[in-house]
Amino acid sequence: MTTTPTTPLTEKQTTSVIKRQKTIGYAAHSPETPLAPFSFERREVGPRDVQIDILYCGVCHSDLHTARNEWQNTIYPVVPGHEIVGRVTKTGNEVTKFKTDGLAAVGCMVDSCRTCASCREGLEQYCIPGFTGTYNSEDKILGGVTYGGYSKTIVVDEDFVLRLPENLDPAAAAPLLCAGITTYSPLWHWNVGKGSKVGIVGLGGLGHMGVKLANAMGAHVVLFTTSEHKKEDGKRLGAAEVVVSKNQAELDKHLESFDFILDTVSAAHDINLYMALLKRDATLTQVGAPEVLNVSPFSLIMRRRSLAGSLIGGIKETQEMLDFCGKHGITSDIEMIPIQKINEAYERMLRSDVKYRFVIDMASLEK
Repeated sequence: MTTTPTTPLTEKQTTSVIKRQKTIGYAAHSPETPLAPFSFERREVGPRDVQIDILYCGVCHSDLHTARNEWQNTIYPVVPGHEIVGRVTKTGNEVTKFKTDGLAAVGCMVDSCRTCASCREGLEQYCIPGFTGTYNSEDKILGGVTYGGYSKTIVVDEDFVLRLPENLDPAAAAPLLCAGITTYSPLWHWNVGKGSKVGIVGLGGLGHMGVKLANAMGAHVVLFTTSEHKKEDGKRLGAAEVVVSKNQAELDKHLESFDFILDTVSAAHDINLYMALLKRDATLTQVGAPEVLNVSPFSLIMRRRSLAGSLIGGIKETQEMLDFCGKHGITSDIEMIPIQKINEAYERMLRSDVKYRFVIDMASLEK
Protein backbone atom coordinates (compact mmCIF):
# COMPACT_ATOMS: atom_id res chain seq x y z
CA MET A 1 0.00 0.00 0.00
CA THR A 2 1.34 3.43 -0.94
CA THR A 3 0.53 6.14 1.56
CA THR A 4 1.09 9.87 1.56
CA PRO A 5 2.63 11.21 4.77
CA THR A 6 0.39 13.68 6.53
CA THR A 7 1.48 16.65 8.61
CA PRO A 8 -0.01 16.48 12.13
CA LEU A 9 -2.26 19.38 13.04
CA THR A 10 -1.21 21.63 15.86
CA GLU A 11 -3.49 21.88 18.87
CA LYS A 12 -4.65 25.31 17.68
CA GLN A 13 -5.45 23.97 14.20
CA THR A 14 -7.27 20.99 15.71
CA THR A 15 -9.70 23.18 17.57
CA SER A 16 -10.10 25.93 14.96
CA VAL A 17 -10.12 24.07 11.62
CA ILE A 18 -11.85 20.75 12.18
CA LYS A 19 -15.62 20.88 12.26
CA ARG A 20 -17.52 18.43 14.42
CA GLN A 21 -20.72 16.45 14.16
CA LYS A 22 -22.68 14.70 16.87
CA THR A 23 -23.33 10.97 16.98
CA ILE A 24 -24.37 8.35 19.50
CA GLY A 25 -22.98 5.07 20.78
CA TYR A 26 -22.47 2.93 23.86
CA ALA A 27 -19.65 3.66 26.29
CA ALA A 28 -18.17 2.46 29.55
CA HIS A 29 -17.51 5.28 32.03
CA SER A 30 -15.54 3.25 34.59
CA PRO A 31 -14.29 -0.31 35.04
CA GLU A 32 -17.25 -1.18 37.27
CA THR A 33 -20.17 0.41 35.39
CA PRO A 34 -22.02 -1.25 32.51
CA LEU A 35 -21.86 0.18 29.00
CA ALA A 36 -24.67 2.67 28.41
CA PRO A 37 -25.87 5.15 25.75
CA PHE A 38 -23.42 7.97 25.11
CA SER A 39 -23.45 11.07 22.91
CA PHE A 40 -20.15 12.32 21.48
CA GLU A 41 -18.58 14.02 18.47
CA ARG A 42 -16.89 12.80 15.31
CA ARG A 43 -15.02 15.06 12.91
CA GLU A 44 -16.73 16.25 9.77
CA VAL A 45 -15.49 14.62 6.57
CA GLY A 46 -12.16 15.99 5.37
CA PRO A 47 -10.73 15.77 1.85
CA ARG A 48 -9.40 12.20 2.33
CA ASP A 49 -12.07 10.93 4.72
CA VAL A 50 -14.81 8.34 4.38
CA GLN A 51 -17.91 8.56 6.55
CA ILE A 52 -19.58 5.23 7.31
CA ASP A 53 -22.95 4.47 8.83
CA ILE A 54 -22.17 1.40 10.91
CA LEU A 55 -24.37 -1.61 10.21
CA TYR A 56 -22.58 -4.28 12.25
CA CYS A 57 -19.80 -4.37 14.81
CA GLY A 58 -18.15 -7.51 16.13
CA VAL A 59 -17.48 -7.94 19.83
CA CYS A 60 -13.84 -8.77 20.54
CA HIS A 61 -12.45 -9.91 23.88
CA SER A 62 -10.19 -6.84 23.68
CA ASP A 63 -13.34 -4.73 23.97
CA LEU A 64 -14.09 -6.31 27.33
CA HIS A 65 -10.48 -5.98 28.54
CA THR A 66 -10.52 -2.30 27.65
CA ALA A 67 -13.98 -1.51 29.01
CA ARG A 68 -12.94 -3.02 32.35
CA ASN A 69 -9.44 -1.52 32.30
CA GLU A 70 -7.83 -4.94 32.61
CA TRP A 71 -4.77 -3.72 30.71
CA GLN A 72 -4.52 -0.58 32.89
CA ASN A 73 -4.55 1.80 29.92
CA THR A 74 -8.20 2.74 29.43
CA ILE A 75 -9.21 6.38 29.03
CA TYR A 76 -12.85 6.89 30.02
CA PRO A 77 -15.39 7.21 28.62
CA VAL A 78 -14.48 4.46 26.14
CA VAL A 79 -16.55 3.39 23.12
CA PRO A 80 -15.20 -0.05 22.12
CA GLY A 81 -15.50 -1.83 18.77
CA HIS A 82 -12.95 -2.48 16.00
CA GLU A 83 -14.71 -5.03 13.78
CA ILE A 84 -16.79 -2.59 11.77
CA VAL A 85 -18.86 -3.03 8.62
CA GLY A 86 -21.08 -0.27 7.29
CA ARG A 87 -22.31 1.76 4.37
CA VAL A 88 -20.47 4.78 2.98
CA THR A 89 -22.59 7.91 3.31
CA LYS A 90 -20.09 10.63 2.44
CA THR A 91 -16.58 10.96 1.00
CA GLY A 92 -14.04 13.76 0.79
CA ASN A 93 -13.20 15.32 -2.57
CA GLU A 94 -9.83 13.53 -2.75
CA VAL A 95 -11.21 10.05 -2.03
CA THR A 96 -10.82 7.65 -4.97
CA LYS A 97 -11.37 4.15 -3.55
CA PHE A 98 -14.89 4.46 -2.12
CA LYS A 99 -18.26 5.76 -3.29
CA THR A 100 -21.40 6.55 -1.39
CA ASP A 101 -23.84 3.67 -0.79
CA GLY A 102 -21.09 1.06 -1.07
CA LEU A 103 -20.09 -1.24 1.79
CA ALA A 104 -16.85 -0.58 3.63
CA ALA A 105 -15.04 -1.96 6.64
CA VAL A 106 -12.75 -0.68 9.40
CA GLY A 107 -10.52 -2.80 11.61
CA CYS A 108 -8.26 -2.15 14.58
CA MET A 109 -6.38 0.89 13.21
CA VAL A 110 -7.47 4.25 11.85
CA ASP A 111 -4.04 5.81 11.31
CA SER A 112 -0.29 5.40 11.82
CA CYS A 113 2.80 7.59 11.44
CA ARG A 114 3.12 6.39 7.78
CA THR A 115 6.84 7.22 7.69
CA CYS A 116 8.64 4.66 9.88
CA ALA A 117 10.18 1.48 8.45
CA SER A 118 7.19 -0.66 9.41
CA CYS A 119 4.63 1.71 7.88
CA ARG A 120 6.64 2.00 4.67
CA GLU A 121 6.53 -1.80 4.39
CA GLY A 122 2.74 -1.89 4.86
CA LEU A 123 3.07 -3.20 8.41
CA GLU A 124 1.25 -0.37 10.16
CA GLN A 125 0.39 -2.65 13.09
CA TYR A 126 4.07 -2.45 14.04
CA CYS A 127 4.28 1.34 13.59
CA ILE A 128 7.31 2.36 15.65
CA PRO A 129 5.75 5.47 17.26
CA GLY A 130 2.52 3.44 17.58
CA PHE A 131 -0.56 3.17 15.36
CA THR A 132 -3.77 5.01 16.16
CA GLY A 133 -6.26 2.46 17.45
CA THR A 134 -9.89 2.62 16.38
CA TYR A 135 -10.72 3.29 20.02
CA ASN A 136 -8.88 4.31 23.19
CA SER A 137 -6.06 6.02 21.28
CA GLU A 138 -5.02 9.63 20.99
CA ASP A 139 -7.15 11.29 18.31
CA LYS A 140 -4.49 13.32 16.51
CA ILE A 141 -6.98 15.11 14.29
CA LEU A 142 -9.94 15.99 16.50
CA GLY A 143 -8.13 15.90 19.83
CA GLY A 144 -9.06 13.74 22.78
CA VAL A 145 -9.52 10.00 22.32
CA THR A 146 -10.71 7.84 19.41
CA TYR A 147 -14.11 6.21 19.77
CA GLY A 148 -14.91 2.83 18.23
CA GLY A 149 -17.62 0.95 16.43
CA TYR A 150 -20.30 0.60 19.10
CA SER A 151 -21.76 3.70 17.50
CA LYS A 152 -23.93 5.06 14.72
CA THR A 153 -21.19 6.48 12.47
CA ILE A 154 -17.44 6.67 12.06
CA VAL A 155 -15.15 8.88 9.95
CA VAL A 156 -11.83 7.37 8.81
CA ASP A 157 -9.04 8.30 6.38
CA GLU A 158 -9.58 6.26 3.20
CA ASP A 159 -6.14 4.64 3.53
CA PHE A 160 -7.44 2.82 6.61
CA VAL A 161 -10.81 1.82 5.14
CA LEU A 162 -11.21 -1.60 3.55
CA ARG A 163 -13.32 -3.03 0.73
CA LEU A 164 -15.70 -5.84 1.63
CA PRO A 165 -16.20 -8.60 -0.99
CA GLU A 166 -19.78 -8.46 -2.24
CA ASN A 167 -20.42 -12.19 -1.78
CA LEU A 168 -19.80 -12.13 1.98
CA ASP A 169 -22.60 -11.66 4.50
CA PRO A 170 -21.70 -8.27 6.04
CA ALA A 171 -22.69 -9.23 9.58
CA ALA A 172 -20.71 -12.48 9.59
CA ALA A 173 -17.79 -10.71 7.89
CA ALA A 174 -17.42 -8.11 10.66
CA PRO A 175 -15.21 -10.32 12.91
CA LEU A 176 -12.81 -10.82 10.01
CA LEU A 177 -11.55 -7.30 10.76
CA CYS A 178 -9.85 -8.56 13.94
CA ALA A 179 -10.28 -12.30 14.50
CA GLY A 180 -9.79 -12.97 10.79
CA ILE A 181 -6.64 -10.93 10.25
CA THR A 182 -5.15 -11.92 13.63
CA THR A 183 -5.10 -15.56 12.50
CA TYR A 184 -4.55 -15.03 8.75
CA SER A 185 -1.40 -12.92 9.19
CA PRO A 186 0.73 -15.54 11.02
CA LEU A 187 -0.59 -18.40 8.86
CA TRP A 188 0.45 -16.49 5.75
CA HIS A 189 3.73 -15.20 7.18
CA TRP A 190 4.89 -18.69 8.18
CA ASN A 191 4.01 -20.09 4.75
CA VAL A 192 1.13 -22.36 5.69
CA GLY A 193 -0.18 -24.12 2.60
CA LYS A 194 -0.71 -27.43 0.88
CA GLY A 195 1.32 -30.13 2.58
CA SER A 196 1.63 -28.26 5.89
CA LYS A 197 0.59 -29.92 9.12
CA VAL A 198 -0.83 -27.11 11.24
CA GLY A 199 -2.08 -27.10 14.82
CA ILE A 200 -4.64 -24.62 16.12
CA VAL A 201 -4.79 -24.34 19.91
CA GLY A 202 -8.20 -23.30 21.21
CA LEU A 203 -11.62 -23.07 19.58
CA GLY A 204 -12.95 -19.62 20.35
CA GLY A 205 -13.36 -16.44 18.34
CA LEU A 206 -9.76 -16.60 17.11
CA GLY A 207 -9.37 -20.36 16.98
CA HIS A 208 -12.41 -21.06 14.86
CA MET A 209 -11.14 -18.56 12.27
CA GLY A 210 -7.69 -20.16 12.40
CA VAL A 211 -9.20 -23.56 11.59
CA LYS A 212 -11.22 -22.18 8.68
CA LEU A 213 -8.35 -20.21 7.18
CA ALA A 214 -5.67 -22.89 7.55
CA ASN A 215 -8.01 -25.42 5.96
CA ALA A 216 -8.71 -23.05 3.04
CA MET A 217 -4.95 -22.61 2.58
CA GLY A 218 -4.71 -26.36 2.00
CA ALA A 219 -3.14 -27.42 5.31
CA HIS A 220 -3.83 -30.58 7.27
CA VAL A 221 -5.40 -28.94 10.32
CA VAL A 222 -5.35 -30.42 13.83
CA LEU A 223 -7.41 -28.63 16.47
CA PHE A 224 -6.33 -28.79 20.12
CA THR A 225 -9.04 -28.21 22.69
CA THR A 226 -9.61 -29.00 26.35
CA SER A 227 -13.30 -29.69 25.65
CA GLU A 228 -14.39 -33.11 24.43
CA HIS A 229 -17.71 -31.66 23.24
CA LYS A 230 -15.95 -29.40 20.73
CA LYS A 231 -14.68 -32.30 18.61
CA GLU A 232 -17.66 -32.36 16.27
CA ASP A 233 -17.65 -28.60 15.79
CA GLY A 234 -13.93 -28.56 15.11
CA LYS A 235 -14.35 -31.02 12.25
CA ARG A 236 -17.33 -29.08 10.90
CA LEU A 237 -15.17 -25.96 10.74
CA GLY A 238 -12.40 -27.70 8.80
CA ALA A 239 -10.15 -29.62 11.20
CA ALA A 240 -9.01 -32.99 9.89
CA GLU A 241 -8.33 -34.13 13.46
CA VAL A 242 -9.31 -32.90 16.90
CA VAL A 243 -7.10 -33.65 19.92
CA VAL A 244 -8.27 -33.23 23.51
CA SER A 245 -5.16 -31.73 25.06
CA LYS A 246 -5.95 -33.07 28.54
CA ASN A 247 -5.23 -36.53 27.15
CA GLN A 248 -1.46 -37.03 27.05
CA ALA A 249 -1.77 -40.18 24.96
CA GLU A 250 -3.54 -38.21 22.23
CA LEU A 251 -0.81 -35.57 22.30
CA ASP A 252 1.96 -38.17 22.15
CA LYS A 253 0.67 -39.44 18.80
CA HIS A 254 1.72 -36.08 17.30
CA LEU A 255 5.18 -35.61 18.83
CA GLU A 256 7.62 -33.70 16.57
CA SER A 257 5.24 -33.72 13.60
CA PHE A 258 3.93 -30.16 13.13
CA ASP A 259 5.24 -27.58 10.69
CA PHE A 260 3.44 -24.76 12.48
CA ILE A 261 1.20 -24.26 15.52
CA LEU A 262 -1.00 -21.21 16.15
CA ASP A 263 -1.89 -20.72 19.81
CA THR A 264 -5.03 -18.61 20.25
CA VAL A 265 -5.59 -19.20 23.99
CA SER A 266 -5.50 -16.25 26.39
CA ALA A 267 -6.07 -18.25 29.58
CA ALA A 268 -3.13 -19.70 31.50
CA HIS A 269 -1.95 -22.98 29.92
CA ASP A 270 1.15 -25.13 29.50
CA ILE A 271 2.68 -24.12 26.19
CA ASN A 272 5.40 -26.77 26.52
CA LEU A 273 2.81 -29.42 25.65
CA TYR A 274 2.57 -27.91 22.18
CA MET A 275 6.25 -27.01 21.74
CA ALA A 276 7.01 -30.74 21.96
CA LEU A 277 4.79 -31.37 18.96
CA LEU A 278 6.84 -29.17 16.60
CA LYS A 279 9.33 -30.56 14.11
CA ARG A 280 12.91 -29.33 14.11
CA ASP A 281 13.04 -25.69 12.93
CA ALA A 282 9.26 -25.30 13.23
CA THR A 283 7.46 -22.39 14.90
CA LEU A 284 4.69 -21.89 17.44
CA THR A 285 3.15 -18.43 17.15
CA GLN A 286 1.18 -16.92 20.02
CA VAL A 287 -1.80 -14.68 19.26
CA GLY A 288 -3.69 -15.28 22.50
CA ALA A 289 -2.44 -13.14 25.38
CA PRO A 290 -2.10 -14.98 28.70
CA GLU A 291 -0.46 -12.98 31.47
CA VAL A 292 2.61 -15.25 31.52
CA LEU A 293 4.12 -17.84 29.18
CA ASN A 294 6.35 -20.33 30.96
CA VAL A 295 8.50 -21.94 28.28
CA SER A 296 11.22 -24.47 28.95
CA PRO A 297 14.39 -23.36 27.13
CA PHE A 298 14.98 -27.00 26.19
CA SER A 299 11.70 -26.96 24.24
CA LEU A 300 13.49 -24.52 21.95
CA ILE A 301 17.12 -25.57 22.16
CA MET A 302 16.85 -29.30 21.50
CA ARG A 303 15.11 -28.97 18.12
CA ARG A 304 16.00 -25.40 17.13
CA ARG A 305 12.33 -24.51 17.45
CA SER A 306 10.99 -20.95 17.49
CA LEU A 307 8.39 -19.27 19.67
CA ALA A 308 6.95 -16.14 18.06
CA GLY A 309 4.15 -13.63 18.40
CA SER A 310 1.95 -11.81 15.90
CA LEU A 311 -0.32 -8.78 16.03
CA ILE A 312 -3.30 -8.29 13.65
CA GLY A 313 -2.03 -7.28 10.17
CA GLY A 314 -1.28 -4.23 8.05
CA ILE A 315 -3.90 -2.60 5.86
CA LYS A 316 -2.64 -4.22 2.65
CA GLU A 317 -2.59 -7.65 4.27
CA THR A 318 -6.03 -7.13 5.82
CA GLN A 319 -7.42 -6.37 2.37
CA GLU A 320 -5.72 -9.50 1.03
CA MET A 321 -7.34 -11.49 3.86
CA LEU A 322 -10.79 -10.12 3.01
CA ASP A 323 -10.27 -10.96 -0.66
CA PHE A 324 -9.10 -14.48 0.30
CA CYS A 325 -12.23 -14.92 2.43
CA GLY A 326 -14.35 -13.68 -0.47
CA LYS A 327 -12.73 -16.20 -2.81
CA HIS A 328 -13.29 -19.08 -0.39
CA GLY A 329 -16.62 -17.94 1.08
CA ILE A 330 -15.23 -17.66 4.61
CA THR A 331 -16.96 -15.70 7.37
CA SER A 332 -17.18 -16.00 11.13
CA ASP A 333 -19.77 -18.10 12.96
CA ILE A 334 -21.74 -15.44 14.79
CA GLU A 335 -24.56 -14.75 17.21
CA MET A 336 -26.29 -11.44 16.49
CA ILE A 337 -27.30 -9.26 19.42
CA PRO A 338 -28.86 -5.82 19.89
CA ILE A 339 -26.60 -3.20 21.48
CA GLN A 340 -28.82 -3.27 24.57
CA LYS A 341 -27.48 -6.78 25.35
CA ILE A 342 -23.80 -5.88 25.19
CA ASN A 343 -23.24 -6.18 28.94
CA GLU A 344 -24.88 -9.60 28.97
CA ALA A 345 -22.68 -10.57 26.01
CA TYR A 346 -19.56 -9.61 27.97
CA GLU A 347 -20.57 -11.89 30.83
CA ARG A 348 -21.27 -14.72 28.40
CA MET A 349 -17.88 -14.22 26.74
CA LEU A 350 -16.23 -14.75 30.10
CA ARG A 351 -18.00 -18.12 30.28
CA SER A 352 -17.07 -18.96 26.65
CA ASP A 353 -20.80 -19.06 26.00
CA VAL A 354 -20.80 -17.99 22.35
CA LYS A 355 -20.23 -19.75 19.03
CA TYR A 356 -18.02 -18.06 18.11
CA ARG A 357 -18.33 -14.29 17.93
CA PHE A 358 -21.01 -11.83 19.00
CA VAL A 359 -21.92 -9.23 16.40
CA ILE A 360 -23.98 -6.17 17.25
CA ASP A 361 -26.81 -5.20 14.90
CA MET A 362 -26.24 -1.45 15.11
CA ALA A 363 -29.76 -0.69 13.84
CA SER A 364 -30.76 -1.50 17.43
CA LEU A 365 -28.99 1.66 18.57
CA GLU A 366 -31.90 3.73 17.27
CA LYS A 367 -34.17 2.00 19.78
